[in-house]
Amino acid sequence: MPTREYIQKEIERLKGAGQDDIRHKYLAKLHKVTGRDTVIYFSSFGIQRAYPIPPSALSVSQDDIQGFMASLHNLKGKELDLILHSPGGSLEAADQIVQYLRAKYDHLRVIIPQNAMSAATMIACAADEIVMGKHSAIGPIDPQMQFGQMSVPAHTILADFEKARKDIMSDPKLGNLWAPRLASLPPGFLNLCEQTIALAKEKVELWLYKYMFKDNDLDKAKEISEWLGKFDEHRTHGRPIGYDLAKEKGLNVTRLEDDQPLQEAVLSVFHATMVTFQSSGAIKIIENHKGKGHYLVSAIALQMPANANAEAQQGASLDGNSAALHCRQ
Repeated sequence: MPTREYIQKEIERLKGAGQDDIRHKYLAKLHKVTGRDTVIYFSSFGIQRAYPIPPSALSVSQDDIQGFMASLHNLKGKELDLILHSPGGSLEAADQIVQYLRAKYDHLRVIIPQNAMSAATMIACAADEIVMGKHSAIGPIDPQMQFGQMSVPAHTILADFEKARKDIMSDPKLGNLWAPRLASLPPGFLNLCEQTIALAKEKVELWLYKYMFKDNDLDKAKEISEWLGKFDEHRTHGRPIGYDLAKEKGLNVTRLEDDQPLQEAVLSVFHATMVTFQSSGAIKIIENHKGKGHYLVSAIALQMPANANAEAQQGASLDGNSAALHCRQ
């Protein structure tokens, strides 16, 4: 199996100009192994860069629908392999992506070469089957709410409110301490937290029941969705849930290592895409086995001169609105 270093040298031999060709070569090989329509949805999260990329640019977003439309155009199969590496993002965008994929395909297999977290975990739960390696992870689905410049777990906001209620009931004087903090919450924010938590669980429960469990065992689907959304158990939104625990809890997961040709083909695609991220301004790629799709390029990377030093890059900054430029192949 080609390592990331091997693929990097393969690209260097082509003087960097052929990195797309190398990635497309390995995508085509993966399709040849499976015989199924194949799409990668990769974010460059986890890649260290000398310039900042807003987290929103790496996240699952509504604009990704355009990428899936581009990459599924003219694909005629009824079975899809979605190779997924993402930190998660918008619940609503994940919902729309799932609706689109399940409207086009009778069978969806999600293959996770490293991480599919949060909303990406939700997408994986809409599959008939999830394939994970020993190194792969999904994560909790507890929603994160935007509060000022921070993303805060919805559960912690509700927990703080409950603690405030109990504190004030036990000692009304504590209301003076809690009042400024509670007043900082927008109107209806607590209700929004409750509804978003409920919606995440409801969607995962529905998708598990309908697709993974084939309209069978609603209790199991509910149990898994409740567990994935149980903040008090997971304790952190980024907790990695590996194959063994996912299997133990009842998800239909298979080991990538049990199919060596598939493992080699998947990881070759993953390594080739990670090299693309490392050696270019690309930060997100949605692409099919024919090399067609959609990619997102950091605007700051386009503005940087080729010989820009790391110190200059480190000093650059972008806001969320100017962070990226969309390109289609």
